[in-house]
Amino acid sequence: MKGKNIVIIGGNSGIGKALAETCQALGSNLFLYSKSGEGTTALDTSADFEEMPGLPEVIDGLIYTPGTINLKPFHRISMEDFRQEMEVNFFGAVRVLQACLKGLKRSKDASVVLFSTVAVQTGMGFHAGIASAKGAIEGLTRSLAAEWAPYHIRVNAIAPSLTDTPLASALLSTDDKRDASNKRHPLGRFGKPEDIAQAAKYLLSNESSWMTGQILHVDGGMSNLK
Repeated sequence: MKGKNIVIIGGNSGIGKALAETCQALGSNLFLYSKSGEGTTALDTSADFEEMPGLPEVIDGLIYTPGTINLKPFHRISMEDFRQEMEVNFFGAVRVLQACLKGLKRSKDASVVLFSTVAVQTGMGFHAGIASAKGAIEGLTRSLAAEWAPYHIRVNAIAPSLTDTPLASALLSTDDKRDASNKRHPLGRFGKPEDIAQAAKYLLSNESSWMTGQILHVDGGMSNLK
């Protein structure tokens, strides 16, 4: 990871911040973006753009972390809600990927990490909006992995379960909620940003150099165990 140019979208909070700290400790060159611009370069991924300010010429790693947690029964999800889920989770990623493709091609071993959710593989009530948008991300991951393999660009995704980030604060706002979430996971606890950051570091590093088109389930056993 030392000396690699790593671009992180959403690099000032949650999983993105934890990953930035991990990569910085390993000597990576970081290029951080967020909607607020706090401590990063400001980037609104919901706006149309073809270029991103401040990108390095060579991009060795690209991570797109923005997401949503809007849990509603299906009959209460409006078409605008569905559009917003797709805008943040999918279309924003597409804009960033297109803007970064030239830089990724210039790297000898580039790696892209996208984010899905455990709710794509494991049917969960009230998750229709987010599961649909992240399902699109999983399809994109596999398609780009195939299309970009000749350029030696690897594309993988991580599908976490509930993780203690600002995005999930409402779901973990009381001791009762935290306890209930712990009990739902076979390993007895919900995720920490560091859990996911370590998985992302693996996918960015040469240790995963023969891995592409995969969805890595880092979810405390949620997707496969009962």
